[in-house]
Order: sequence, then structure tokens, then C-alpha cells
Amino acid sequence: MLQQGQKVACIDGKFPLGIEEYYVALPKEGETYTIRDIAPGQGFNLQPEVAVTLVELHNPLGKGGLERSFNAERFAPLEEDEDFQVVEEEMREPATV
Repeated sequence: MLQQGQKVACIDGKFPLGIEEYYVALPKEGETYTIRDIAPGQGFNLQPEVAVTLVELHNPLGKGGLERSFNAERFAPLEEDEDFQVVEEEMREPATV
């Protein structure tokens, strides 16, 4: 279950043509993001979904005055071990000047 503040990876970065009319920033598949907020939402097919906004991306307001968000199913939680592994790898790399 996704939570506010959680790091996630985008696992579905494919969007329908014309989406640029509604969004200025879209998540990219394979990139890491932080969940800013989770709320009930509605997809383009008008079906209910769990929607997330991301710390790293900001979009225009939609109907109801809420920022346009993304279906939570587009994201997978990062494992804590993955976060620690990245830090360890960065520590092992020699510093460059």
C-alpha cells in the first residue's frame, strides 16, 4: 500500500496521445519519485481510481480545483534495501573534482 512520503518507481510511463493538453509534467518509466499526496481520483475512462501527486512533478489544476494527478497503479514502492544499496554505491564511487 502506497503512503505519503514514500519513494516509488514509475512502472508505466505510457500515456495517451493528447495528454499534454492537461499535464505539463509526466512521470517517466524507471524514474524514482516521492508521493506528495494520495486521494480518490477518476481516470480518463471515468472509472474511480487511487490517484497520487508527486513531490518532483507539478501540474495544472483540474476540475474541482485539485492538481491533476496520476493513477497509483503506475508506480511500485521501492524496497528499503534498494534505497540503502544506492547510498552504498554512491559511497564507494571515488569523488571527482
